Amino acid sequence: MAASPQAAVALPRARLSGGAGLAVGVSTAYLSVVVLLPLAALVWATHAHGSWQAVTSKQSIAALKLTLLASFAVAVVQAIAGTAVAWTLVRDSFPGQGAVNAVIDFPFALPTIVTSVTLLALYGPRSPVGIDAAFTRWAIVLALLFVTLPFVVRTVQPVLIELDQEMEEAAASLGASSLTTFRRVVLPNLLPAVLSGVALAFARAVGEFGSVVLVSGNLPFKTEVASVYIFGRIESGDAAGAAAVSVVLLAISFAVLLGIGAFRRRVTRHDV
Repeated sequence: MAASPQAAVALPRARLSGGAGLAVGVSTAYLSVVVLLPLAALVWATHAHGSWQAVTSKQSIAALKLTLLASFAVAVVQAIAGTAVAWTLVRDSFPGQGAVNAVIDFPFALPTIVTSVTLLALYGPRSPVGIDAAFTRWAIVLALLFVTLPFVVRTVQPVLIELDQEMEEAAASLGASSLTTFRRVVLPNLLPAVLSGVALAFARAVGEFGSVVLVSGNLPFKTEVASVYIFGRIESGDAAGAAAVSVVLLAISFAVLLGIGAFRRRVTRHDV
């Protein structure tokens, strides 16, 4: 008996559904092994040892405050500067543009400890440019700006490339200034991408270690960030306390990513 047209159509659908189910299963298993299980083990270790008092110590609170303030400042700067850099790379043409575009990704390739050594050589006591910012909070901000440079630029660039410039031309033809056109036409389209880059930059800055470990000086209550405080707890034999502070950093980063993701989706739905 010949198969009906409905059966012929249903068979590929069944195979596609099975393939999709396999892909979901493999993806879930991979994420569980690589991400979820280690995070769950970290939370469990903290709860099992009852080491939350390490989070409430004065030194820990000072390190967390400095980390959050520096990360927030870096995220704000990258939101503005990263958008401007992306705009320049997409809308302008200048000699050496390809080299500049390649340099944007350099922080991804450079080991973070090398970043710390480089910044210490450039802005340390023997600075060739006469700027000694080593062992200060400014050094922390400079290091975090370096390692978070690509995030906003690389999230905004594709949106700018795909953005229809006819809307900008129409606004200009109606008498809108360049600033008004950017604020009313361009920025609403860029905002979701900017927020995505800002969230990634903030999360990276909160947990950064290698690029700040040398230039900051790690002075308690002055230039000690949370990641370095965690490292100090481990060296002191307080692995449970280090795990507790790590969970706090994890929760902060996760909350920021979720919050900005929800706001981005809300903005996108509103625009649609």
